[in-house]
Amino acid sequence: MSSLVKSVGTIGGLTMVSRIFGFARDMLLARVLGAGLAADAFQLAFTLPNTFRRLFAEGAFSVAFVPMYSRVLHGEGGEEEAAKFADDVLSVFLWALFGFSAIMMIAMPGIVWLLARDFQDVPGKFDFAVFLSRVTFPYLAFVSLVAMLSGLLNARSRFAPGAFVPVLLNIVLIGGIITGWWLRGPGGDDRIVAEALAVSVSLAGVVQLAYMAWAVRRAGLRLHWRFPKLTPEVKKLGMLILPATFGAGIYQVSQFVDTFFATSLPQGSLTLLKLADRLNQLPLGIVGIALGTAILPMLSRHIHGGDASEAQRLQSNAFEIATLLTLPAAAALAICAPAFTAAFFVGGKFTAEDGTIMAHIVMALVAGLPAYVIIKILNPGFFAREDLRTPVWTAFASLIINVAINLYVVEHYGIVGLAGATAASATINCILLYTILHRRGWFHFTAKLAGRIARQIVAVAAMSALLWWMMPLMKPYYGGGVFERIWSLAALCAAGGAVFFAAAFLVGALDKDLVAMLTRRRGKAAETQE
Repeated sequence: MSSLVKSVGTIGGLTMVSRIFGFARDMLLARVLGAGLAADAFQLAFTLPNTFRRLFAEGAFSVAFVPMYSRVLHGEGGEEEAAKFADDVLSVFLWALFGFSAIMMIAMPGIVWLLARDFQDVPGKFDFAVFLSRVTFPYLAFVSLVAMLSGLLNARSRFAPGAFVPVLLNIVLIGGIITGWWLRGPGGDDRIVAEALAVSVSLAGVVQLAYMAWAVRRAGLRLHWRFPKLTPEVKKLGMLILPATFGAGIYQVSQFVDTFFATSLPQGSLTLLKLADRLNQLPLGIVGIALGTAILPMLSRHIHGGDASEAQRLQSNAFEIATLLTLPAAAALAICAPAFTAAFFVGGKFTAEDGTIMAHIVMALVAGLPAYVIIKILNPGFFAREDLRTPVWTAFASLIINVAINLYVVEHYGIVGLAGATAASATINCILLYTILHRRGWFHFTAKLAGRIARQIVAVAAMSALLWWMMPLMKPYYGGGVFERIWSLAALCAAGGAVFFAAAFLVGALDKDLVAMLTRRRGKAAETQE
């Protein structure tokens, strides 16, 4: 467990830094643009390359490339064969990226029409969204190359550079907001800010790629761009990427479905959904992505080494860490959503009414937070065995359910219903993945793990009771001045955290070995190992 905790700590810590900068970015964005025409157009333009990034770069490509590269790296050929494989992949991957990006930019009016045809009802909104989407889309090519370079380092258990690159994105985007605000001036056109932000997105891709190229070279790795050649290994990678693309693609299609329904609702709904998801993404990014990234190469080594017991132990440890951190996070976000939205976002062009709607969206989204994180742990159980088809079918089933629920709830409950449908479909996907893993004998709940999670739920209940009591008392403060907002949120977080961990300790929800590794001093080994 120690190596897993160390890797998760590295990735999660840097991801937390990124999320903090992301929070600062969205707080500025909310105050400068509010939830209007320019904000909606930018959110759509930012969604497109980001969704395809998750689909191709961090989704299908990473889950197929990292296990294959790790196997070659730790095989008989070692570094030499791994370098050759990476060069061959880069030579093909680069041309595919540029070709896809060019086609998408040409077809952008049709793509925006498919996702947000209702933008045409607001004069100028549709054309502006098309323009911004073309400006932001080159980001996909840059960040996809970043994902490949991150994979080279992740296979060597060097997770820090890849976890740090999102920080650069948020820093550049914050600079874009400030630049746009300065160019707009008092009472100016909000489109100026959105245009500056769109340029910043593509610029951030260049900065991220330059940093990762430096990190790879610093690690002693060299990549060479050759004439594209479909070697047997590259063909095999392509065959693995294809089902993974459909698997990740189904999830991303569900994101597009949510975008489609959100753009059919009153102006500002898309912006409120994206900003609410930022709160949901904070624990998801810190815990879920960190665990998923760290567990895949480790799990691949255990499985290819024929050590099924170590694979089971690794996933159990990851499951316990995930629930320990996400169950209290989900409960706290649901109860304290009005405090977080009011304190962080309300101000400037972002009204108190916007904050109230956003708080309800957050409550609906975080109902699926544990499922979102656990999916990140369960999927590697298939990916490490090069079974990329099963997650396709489970994701497809959850997509159908998501669309079916949306057809009803969006009409009756609006944007909050849409968020609830997303949480419900993620939970169903999680249940399906575990059921299949269990039936195949690849992973199963143990009595120890089930007992630990039950104790965690008791601790969450104690924390929730305290927060429920504190929220009305803090209401006059979390919407007040800057200092009042800071101390009231700090009081909620400190009290909730203290009660949860105290209760968790008292009821035995904390594994003593896990606590030892999480609290040991730097450089000191854990006293016991699981």
